[in-house]
Amino acid sequence: MTGGNGQTAQEAALASLIVNTLNLEVAAPEIDPQAPLYGEGLGLDSIDMLEIALAVSKEFGVKLRADDKNNRQIFSSLRSLTAYVEQQRAR
Repeated sequence: MTGGNGQTAQEAALASLIVNTLNLEVAAPEIDPQAPLYGEGLGLDSIDMLEIALAVSKEFGVKLRADDKNNRQIFSSLRSLTAYVEQQRAR
């Protein structure tokens, strides 16, 4: 099932979490699942990423570590973050 902008249900849930956590001016369904979260795209910075990591941990029980060498890939887009969260939850 897909929502606005080609988001899956899981991506839509994570997009809502990101928008609510950071009080973004963009609507969750408008976030392109493949657009960059960091820098260009949504324009998030490292502090935003920490806030998202805390919210994901609280909401989904998935720990995102600040020193994970894969963070740039994990946070590269809504789609990659969702894939990581789903993969960790399946363990």
